[in-house]
Amino acid sequence: MVKGTMADIDPGQCPQKGQGQAGEESLCWSRPAAETLCTLILAHGAGAPMDSPFMNEMAERLVARGVAVVRFEFPYMAARRVDGTRRPPNSQRQLLDHWRQVYARVRQQVTGPLAIGGKSMGGRMASMLADELRADALICLGYPFHAAGKPEKTRVEHLAELRTPTLILQGERDALGSRDEVENYRLAATIRIEWLAAADHDLKPLKRSGFTHTQHLQRSAEAIAEFLVPATAGFFND
Repeated sequence: MVKGTMADIDPGQCPQKGQGQAGEESLCWSRPAAETLCTLILAHGAGAPMDSPFMNEMAERLVARGVAVVRFEFPYMAARRVDGTRRPPNSQRQLLDHWRQVYARVRQQVTGPLAIGGKSMGGRMASMLADELRADALICLGYPFHAAGKPEKTRVEHLAELRTPTLILQGERDALGSRDEVENYRLAATIRIEWLAAADHDLKPLKRSGFTHTQHLQRSAEAIAEFLVPATAGFFND
């Protein structure tokens, strides 16, 4: 299994320079050994880097199912990699601009269908750009439907009009959007939610649920692969 800390990441696979531009050296590619069915650009969440255990394992499981995964880091996280200093995320404008740079760079190199998405904040930023970028699909792992501890501060307005085929993997007891809360939101018909039993924002279930985190990550990877192939089928028919 791919190691999950910044210090242990394979420098040949994911070299980093901590720069703010989305250059080739800032992209981490994980490719299937056989045919690539789709490519997914996967952004990290607010607090952990692109090579966190969660991101590593998800990339590994997706690659095993024919999905190539491209990871990157927003400028504040790339800077942390250089000096070890924890910083808050960049402004929303900067995060979105960086996403646009990454997408443009990857689009130049990928001839097949290209999906975007991410963990928590990374997925939310992707959702705000999916239609603009004309991505083939959108994948969100633990979408932050509202601010932590502030359910009245929702982040769903743009989701009501989203045109991009979207899959959200969400824990039923996610503190940033539980099943009971989300069922009251108005979401576009293009959005499908895969609920994970008794799981939290990191898709970890309660022990008494009878499920394990490994099982939920496995199911998430399976659901993503199953979703991406039909969602991008039109690409091959154009």
